Amino acid sequence: MTIEYLKRGRPEADRAQDDAKVRQIVETTLADIEARGDAAVRELSEKFDNYAPESFRLTQGEIETLIGELSDREIADIRFAQEQVVTFARAQRDSMQDIEVEPLPGVILGHRNIPVQSVGCYVPGGKFPMVASAHMSVATASVAGVPRIVAATPPWQGKPNPGVVAAMHFGGAHEIHVLGGIQAVGAMALGTETIDPVHMLVGPGNAFVAEAKRQLFGRVGIDLFAGPTETMVIADETVDAEMCATDLLGQAEHGYNSPAVLVTNSRKLAEDTLAEVARLLSILPTADTAGKSWEDYGEVILCDSYDEMLEVANDIASEHVQVMTDRDDWFLEHMTCYGALFLGPRTNVANGDKVIGTNHTLPTKKAGRYTGGLWVGKFLKTHSYQKILTDEAAAMVGAYGSRLCMLEGFVGHAEQCNLRVRRYGGENVPYGAAAPHREAAE
Repeated sequence: MTIEYLKRGRPEADRAQDDAKVRQIVETTLADIEARGDAAVRELSEKFDNYAPESFRLTQGEIETLIGELSDREIADIRFAQEQVVTFARAQRDSMQDIEVEPLPGVILGHRNIPVQSVGCYVPGGKFPMVASAHMSVATASVAGVPRIVAATPPWQGKPNPGVVAAMHFGGAHEIHVLGGIQAVGAMALGTETIDPVHMLVGPGNAFVAEAKRQLFGRVGIDLFAGPTETMVIADETVDAEMCATDLLGQAEHGYNSPAVLVTNSRKLAEDTLAEVARLLSILPTADTAGKSWEDYGEVILCDSYDEMLEVANDIASEHVQVMTDRDDWFLEHMTCYGALFLGPRTNVANGDKVIGTNHTLPTKKAGRYTGGLWVGKFLKTHSYQKILTDEAAAMVGAYGSRLCMLEGFVGHAEQCNLRVRRYGGENVPYGAAAPHREAAE
């Protein structure tokens, strides 16, 4: 196997040091929010966002005023994108059925899909107002039937962003708070004097938001660990360097630590893409951000074969994987570890981010090895139930249960089963049941 790195990102050890610093800051900050509530949240908002209104929660009137700042075209575009997300989420919801079966006569087993009862949706927006993230979390939670949806987003240029607020409102948010960062997810998860705690946190964010969700997991549920944006382009000679470089830098502009990786079996494409990235960075308005990400986290990996490309891609397990080859469906069939696939040159990650309808909150940092992205099912809890309808079934299952409990040494468990055998078995107590009770009686 011959894999050549024409460009590497920062060493993993350096990245681990960054993660350790973030971890410590988040731990201290969450403890402060838990101890001091609203006072801590207000101080953090003033410190990091220079924003301290009388109330962080928007009133209905404030929401309507902000929406009024948008043009008809902007509102129509927001609604169109949200409609695509909702349509796909509804189709996904329809695929999840409650079930009830009778595997044995008189024995009923089933499950119900029940919405999480309260969800906190974080929508990033300090540097770029992430209008689309409101569709992905708020609107999808609404399709799932979540009865209390709390949305939070940081101020943008000193005030609430009208586009983000509109998307939250149209999506079905019951509360909208203008709060960012650790203070937002901390307040929603832990609760303060003015914000009741939620049962689950969802939504992407920067490294601090992702780490806060990780530390809060267990106290509340989370969707997944959605850290800095990652993108991978898998390409061969069927596409050119301009398309590869554009797709890499289009995601690298998310932040200063957004990995962007080209995996190819064409040396010419690899070298041409490196040159094209340099050219685009000389004219891209967001080059300060994208260039830093490319410098520290960009990689170009040259492979000998498609099998090697597949192996590398599955190992990296990138959040976004753009496939542009002569065998895109082969990658669809064989890829196992990723956030979302974007197949063929006609599609791109920006479509998925903003409008096409799939959810853009996706696993990062190799989490695609064990989970997919946010979807309507993440807001639903599948709960099982069971009931026994006949005396015969109660005695028969009880007898098996009694013997299996005794095999493990659980006498009290066995007696739960034995009691049913004695009550419902009549004269036909199955062999081996009720033994613990009888021995105790003797």
